[in-house]
Amino acid sequence: MAKREGYQNRIELLQGTLDMLILRTLAWGPQHGYGIGQAIRSGSGEVLQAETGSLYPALHRLEKQGWVKSEWKQSENRQRAKYYSLTPAGKKQLAAEHTRWKQMSAAIAGLMEPNT
Repeated sequence: MAKREGYQNRIELLQGTLDMLILRTLAWGPQHGYGIGQAIRSGSGEVLQAETGSLYPALHRLEKQGWVKSEWKQSENRQRAKYYSLTPAGKKQLAAEHTRWKQMSAAIAGLMEPNT
C-alpha cells in the first residue's frame, strides 16, 4: 500500500521544468531516454516522474533547439538505444534555466511562507 501512496504523490512535470531537468540530467553525461526518466525519478526521491508521453517529445524539442544531440549506440543490455547528450548551447541554456529556477523558487517561497 505504501508503494501505491508514493505513486499517487508523484507530481507531473510542467514542460519548462521537464526541459530543465532533462538538461540537468544530461550534464552528468550521455543517457538514453529511459535512463533520463529513471534519473529524474530517483533523483527526486521518487516524487517527480517524466512520463514517456512527455519525455520523448521534450527530447525531440530540445534536439530541435540545438541544446541536445543524439546518436544510436548499444545499451548496457546490448540493445540499440538512442543516447542523448548536452551540446555547448545546451550547457548555456541549463545555466540560464537554473538562474531562472532559483528566482522562481525564491518568489514562490516568499508568497507561500512570507515569514521565513
